[in-house]
Amino acid sequence: MFPQVVRSDLAYRTRLEMTTATRQEVLSLYRRIFRLARRWHAASGQMEDTIREKQYIINEARTLFQKNKNLTDSELIKQCIDECTARIEIGLHYQIPYPRPIHLPPMALTPLQSRGLQSQEKLRKLSKPLYLKSHNEVS
Repeated sequence: MFPQVVRSDLAYRTRLEMTTATRQEVLSLYRRIFRLARRWHAASGQMEDTIREKQYIINEARTLFQKNKNLTDSELIKQCIDECTARIEIGLHYQIPYPRPIHLPPMALTPLQSRGLQSQEKLRKLSKPLYLKSHNEVS
């Protein structure tokens, strides 16, 4: 009986600890964002737009990484890494540093039961894309 308790405790601790590989992945993403900001050029070609967008990239990265620096759950860390990667790729593809907005009209999602606005809010949160999970919390 004792070895099972130790194994489950060990599995629980390893699930909650940030591994060295995860730490390296997070730090490489952080460096990648700052390299991207250094080389960023606005799509408009205007110098003031470029400066503003570079500053946005740096501020957004610092804010989100600072907010999530105390995360210990490996699943949450993985979600944040996936969101960061998605935002980088979308930013590079569309050449905009801001999260790509989605349009979902109010009451557009059909609730399964008649619970009114609460079910609509829940459905709206569930339909939010991966790259926008932390956008409303910070911005």
